[in-house]
Amino acid sequence: MDPLSFKVTADGSKTLFNKEIGEHYHSHHGALQESRHVFLDSGLKYLLQGKELQEVSILEVGFGTGLNFLLSADFAFLNRISIDYTGIEAHPLSQDLIAETGYQEYISPLLWDSFQAKYPSALIEEQILNPVCKLHIASTTLLQFETDRRFDLIYFDAFAAAHQPEMWSHEAIAHTTKFLKPGGVFVTYAITGNLKRSMKALGFLIEKAPGAPGKREMLRAVKS
Repeated sequence: MDPLSFKVTADGSKTLFNKEIGEHYHSHHGALQESRHVFLDSGLKYLLQGKELQEVSILEVGFGTGLNFLLSADFAFLNRISIDYTGIEAHPLSQDLIAETGYQEYISPLLWDSFQAKYPSALIEEQILNPVCKLHIASTTLLQFETDRRFDLIYFDAFAAAHQPEMWSHEAIAHTTKFLKPGGVFVTYAITGNLKRSMKALGFLIEKAPGAPGKREMLRAVKS
């Protein structure tokens, strides 16, 4: 039996349910609105406030269905910002599953078509999706991921600590945040005491931001 099955969330957008882990890839309150609120609005748009950035580099932990990437890349294209995006995904989805998400309804057709065509190759090496968008998906575990690059923004979108506690350990958070530039932003849908303590110990300035529907708060942090 396939451990993955599609579910329609409260805002009409689809997510996947992973039976082996026991969790949805996105909030059942709304996959689209969660992604927009946590990562696009509270992450990328927050980073760009008051800045004249022409290029943004993003690292995502938990690439999953690609929704966070697609919304960010579409926003960047519309606002003439170059985006260099790296995703970490230990268990990449098949191209067929990606095609079934229905996310083409929320972004430009050209971006969707390019993403669909180049997704398999992006799992191997960096791909240019359009003149202002590059994508690479590292098919590896978080702790095995290494790069000399440093990023402006980190999207931390792992499964919840109740289901994957190892992804939220101090070791995992420290490994992730070492790839962030000084002044860079770390954003995630969750907020826990352990996460706050880890971020403070790593020298981050943390903020409790309003959460997406179904969550009162989320965490955003800036590297000092």
